[in-house]
Parts: sequence; structure tokens; C-alpha cells
Amino acid sequence: MSSPTGSSSEPPAATPPVCPRHPDRESYTTCQRCGRPACGECQRPAAVGYHCVDCVKEQQRSAPVARSVFGGRAATGRPVVTIAIIVACVLVYLGQLVDDRVTEELAFVPVLGQDEPWRFVTAAFVHSPTQVMHILFNMYALWICGQYLEPLLGRARFVALYLVAAVGGSVGYELLASVPHDADSYPGGWFTPTVGASGAVFGLFAAVVVLNRHLGREVTPMLMMIAINAAIPFFVGGIAWQAHLGGAITGAAVAAVIAALGRQRREYHWGALAGVLVVLVGLAILRYNAVTLSPQMLGG
Repeated sequence: MSSPTGSSSEPPAATPPVCPRHPDRESYTTCQRCGRPACGECQRPAAVGYHCVDCVKEQQRSAPVARSVFGGRAATGRPVVTIAIIVACVLVYLGQLVDDRVTEELAFVPVLGQDEPWRFVTAAFVHSPTQVMHILFNMYALWICGQYLEPLLGRARFVALYLVAAVGGSVGYELLASVPHDADSYPGGWFTPTVGASGAVFGLFAAVVVLNRHLGREVTPMLMMIAINAAIPFFVGGIAWQAHLGGAITGAAVAAVIAALGRQRREYHWGALAGVLVVLVGLAILRYNAVTLSPQMLGG
């Protein structure tokens, strides 16, 4: 009996394996985790063989996050947030040298803060354009404290500490600034602009003391640093000690709530920090409601 013309007993040719992410590329290397083919672009070296990029991403998502002692994401390597703040201050300072309006628009002035609330924060990035030591000292203090606090708290909590302490410094200046009641006392501190990162830096000083006390570490050198800088306004004029005090109290409060909640209750840190900020806003509003100025004073 004869077979049909053209029939064949040969099996069909096998389809070569291709990379799922790049179907136009053949790949005979398989992922050690999922067993799928992976082209050269999608392969990642593993302890044994290769893993595909999808498995590597999934492994990274499921891996436990390294935490600092107070629950923030562990910050290793360079203190990038500290460096970023310093760079921002230097860039603003250069802008001040070029255009006086930078200082005028960013400095904190109590009489302007109610209608221009951004000044409560931006003042911490502005420095005296005529006194280079002002920015140099503040940036040096920020660098010293930042290198210590950033890995201790984690980057997100560190930048929150700096910004909330900056607001606290401005609120402290607003609460304690003298308000003119007549022509003899005009203009008073209520109309006097203040600039500088020192309020936020004092917040970092105080945070170091609170956190080190919680950890059982030495606090004497930082207490001496705070005492020396707190005494300077008694001998040198033109320093807003009110901002230093407000920043220090705020920084201590932020550090205290983080230390009290600890690593185990880290999910409550942000709510607690928001609470500190709400208190500052409330104090600022109360102060504004309590101050009454004559139309002549408001008109300059």
C-alpha cells in the first residue's frame, strides 16, 4: 500500500526561545528564579547563574528596608540632603549678590508674614549679603550636624526636622519681636527683616542633645556649643536671638516626639511632626490677631 504523495515523517522544527521583554531576541540563557529566557540586556548576575530584571525588581520590593535607629530609611554614603540644603543656600546667596530683590522677597518680616507665609521658610535659605561669615558659619554648623543627624534619622526625617525648625525660628522671631505703639518706638522688630539658617541650625543643635540623651550618648560638647552661640547676641548687635530660641525649642520638640515614639511606632512620626507644625501655625495666628497697628505705621 502506497503512502500519499508529499507526506513526511520528520517532526516540525522547534521554535527558538525568546526573551519575554524583547520577543525579537533569541535567548538560551534562563533566569534561575522563574526559568524564563532572558536576553543579554535583561540578565543580571546572581550568586548562581543569572536572574531576569523582573525577578530582581520583585526581590527588591519584597526585601526588608534597612532602618536607622529611629526608624527612618537608613541613609548611607554622603549626606545628600545636607549637601542639597547647603547648595541651595549658596545659590540663593549668589542671587542676593546679583539682585537685592532676592533678599527682599525671601527674608522674614513679621509685618509681611501673614500675607506672605512662604517667608517663614525661605528666610532659612537667605543670609546677609554684606557679611560672608554669616553664611560660612551657618553652613559649617549645618554640615557638622547634618553628617550626624541625617544617617541617625534618615533623610526624610532630617529634612523635615530642618524645615520645621526653620518655621519655628521665624515663629519665635514673630512672637518676641517688639511691636511699635507710637512714633517713638517705630519701626521696632515687627518691621525689621531677619535672614539666616541659624534658627534651623539651632534646631539641629537641640535635636542632637535630645537624641543623644535618649541614646545615652555624650551631650556636653553640644550644650557648650549652644551656650556659646546663645551668648553671642549679648556682645554682637544685629543677631535675631528670638529666631535662635524658636528654632531650638522646635528642634527639641521634633526630636523628642521622634525619640518618644521610637522605631517601633515610626508610622506615627509624620502625624506627630504635623502636630508640631500645627502648633507653630496656631501660635503665629494668635500673635497676628493680637497685634494692632495704626494705618500710619502700615503705610510706612
